Amino acid sequence: MGRRSLSPLHRATSHWPANRRITVLVTVTAILLALAAAAALLTSRDQGKTRTPTAPASANPSPSTPKPGTGTGSVPAPPRLADPLAYARAAAVMLWSYDTRTTSRDQQLAGMHAWMTAEKKYTDWTSLSAQIPDPVLWSRMADNAQYATATAIDARFPSAFKQALAENPTAITQAYVYAVTVTGKQSIAWKNGGGGAEDRSVTLAVQCRPGADCALVSLAPSVAP
Repeated sequence: MGRRSLSPLHRATSHWPANRRITVLVTVTAILLALAAAAALLTSRDQGKTRTPTAPASANPSPSTPKPGTGTGSVPAPPRLADPLAYARAAAVMLWSYDTRTTSRDQQLAGMHAWMTAEKKYTDWTSLSAQIPDPVLWSRMADNAQYATATAIDARFPSAFKQALAENPTAITQAYVYAVTVTGKQSIAWKNGGGGAEDRSVTLAVQCRPGADCALVSLAPSVAP
């Protein structure tokens, strides 16, 4: 079998909680969240490609809550940016990168959680935490010293988001959630010289309120063009 990697190589959750969808629909408007279902809430498109000679992860991983005091390992701290495009680029690189040699699964979760908005009304932590391999698979990845680096090549507002915003410019002022599609490349390596690279695309929901730093809201179940 191939080598299975972290979040971008894992199947995104295909079902969001009904109350989450309702909340976003009410606050970002029906048009913005028809978009959010595919654009305003983020996740990378699962390519179905694997990288680790291990058993596959659960098809429906349970959400994980970061454990306090675990540290964040190699996961970088969120940047202080007010530009949704720049923040989305940085977030995509963070999501596509990991290092099981120096970072535990709990540390990876804690590091990712630090990028999320503190506004519980909007945050969708489940969509991110579900991308992390289960503890057994993470351990096997660590046994193989697997790690990944990434670069972001382009960040743009999806066409559906721009159209919705043009039709109703004031809708964004309720939650200030922006849909951003990022494309880039992920390079994966493991012990004994193994490695490879793949193109990546992801649509993120980023909250950037005026006068405040941006933060992640969620991952979309598919990439919005």
